[in-house]
Amino acid sequence: MKLRAYLVDDEPLAIDRLRRLLEHSDRVEIVGSASEPEEAVAALTSSPVDLLFLDIQMPRLNGFEVLSRLPVQPLVIFTTAYDQYALKAFAVNSVDYLLKPIDPEQLTRSLNKIDNLRGNDPASHPDLQALISSLADSLRSRQPEYLERIASRLGERLWFIDLVRVTHFYAEEKLTYAVTEGKAYCVDYTIADLEGKLDPKKFLRIHRSTIVNVAWIKEVAVLPGGGLNVRLRDAKETDLTVARDRAREFKSRLGC
Repeated sequence: MKLRAYLVDDEPLAIDRLRRLLEHSDRVEIVGSASEPEEAVAALTSSPVDLLFLDIQMPRLNGFEVLSRLPVQPLVIFTTAYDQYALKAFAVNSVDYLLKPIDPEQLTRSLNKIDNLRGNDPASHPDLQALISSLADSLRSRQPEYLERIASRLGERLWFIDLVRVTHFYAEEKLTYAVTEGKAYCVDYTIADLEGKLDPKKFLRIHRSTIVNVAWIKEVAVLPGGGLNVRLRDAKETDLTVARDRAREFKSRLGC
């Protein structure tokens, strides 16, 4: 009988890629997914599953905090792009981990480990709950503070723009602009400054003069010469170019 699995990642593209890999493996039954950690906690509390694929770094609740709030502990495969985050946790026999971008061989290894653990109680390890709590606190304390809004000066007035509404930033003639709803607003940061102040899981620098909000990407096409074209899902379906020297990192980060 297939394990009932649930997928949690704040990046919908990462969920889609993992779903495709799991469906191709035909080894688990995917019963649900969530990109909001609170939604995942509610769903898993009302309907426990056998196996949980869980991102570590997420807004509001990290993966360890999600796990610590579940009344029934499933087998867990953590997914992370950051192997510096206390990988000693994955020595516990009830969990495993996958480094992003996930490849099929990694996934097969983890599913084989999970098969060997079936029938064991994931909460039976005496140190598991304390370890999860400790790692949740550690990760939360290390979480950097990123901008949530950005200011644009219009004459003597300041307009504050929520970053979830910003499709992309671009630099032109020594000025930097934030684009939202098709309008460009001048901001007092360089592209290099913004790269350090924006959440790298949500914003990617795709060109020396452009940063894109990943949530607004509609499709990606390969260009002659190795570059990429990104089309946004805004009203204008704006096209942006990913520089050739950034294409590999871009595809790796998006799992495409």
